[in-house]
Amino acid sequence: MGEEEPTPQREFVPRIGTFFIILGIFALIFFLASDFANQTDFDWLFIGMVLLGIGFLFRRRAAAPPSAGRFSSVHRIRESARKRKEDRERKAKK
Repeated sequence: MGEEEPTPQREFVPRIGTFFIILGIFALIFFLASDFANQTDFDWLFIGMVLLGIGFLFRRRAAAPPSAGRFSSVHRIRESARKRKEDRERKAKK
């Protein structure tokens, strides 16, 4: 009840950002290919940088995904070990 339903725009804008990031990566790959072919075309570099920048700006709007809880048992074990260590140190100081 207290949580807002995501609007279609809130879901769609980060996806567009991902699309721009992928296009930017391909443009940078084209720049590298032109450089290896000794026909360097800096237009691909600038296009790639602009697309990556726009993509990251759009992706930044995305909400962080919820924790999957995959390593909860490891965290629990480490936390209990930390508590036992603190208890031993406290007993040693007394």
